[in-house]
Amino acid sequence: MMYIYLFTMFFRIGLFGFGGGLAMLPLIFQSVQDFGVMSEREFSDLVALSQVTPGPIAVNAATYVGFNYSGFLGAAVATLGVCLPSFVMILIVMKFIDRFNDSRIVQGAFVGIRPVTVGMIAAAVIFVSESVLVKGSLISTKLFTGGLDYYNLIPIALFAITIVLVGVFRMKPIRVMIIMGIAGALLCG
Repeated sequence: MMYIYLFTMFFRIGLFGFGGGLAMLPLIFQSVQDFGVMSEREFSDLVALSQVTPGPIAVNAATYVGFNYSGFLGAAVATLGVCLPSFVMILIVMKFIDRFNDSRIVQGAFVGIRPVTVGMIAAAVIFVSESVLVKGSLISTKLFTGGLDYYNLIPIALFAITIVLVGVFRMKPIRVMIIMGIAGALLCG
């Protein structure tokens, strides 16, 4: 029964999760919260791991959740669930794409979907940043109690440095992830 629920949960995410893995993260977050599989902190770890491992973020996240919940079989079921809708939809779209490519309705649908995708990615940023930068960090534990702790400043500093490295210096994201992972291991490990 748990495998059916796991498959159904990720099938639904794969079916309605437009805009790629980052846009699917809020759906995954809400589902794992409803399912009671992992905490917010574990979810932020899931996002980090999904980013640094090869492959699509949503597939990596589904595999992680499935494995976390029920080992290798859970990972396989969740991965199949999130991939199957896209696979079937692409087969159908490829069959009819030439007929409807110039359709005003299809073009209008894409105009409507694009901003929703950006909004879903922004929501993912908010969900992850709350658990990484607010809960258990400087803002929630030390700022209002009067004491500042070096350890609690580190996530905020790494966040700010990442923005500068990627946004200003245009450093490749994978390099930044490696550098920040090493920095976190050295400073917090």
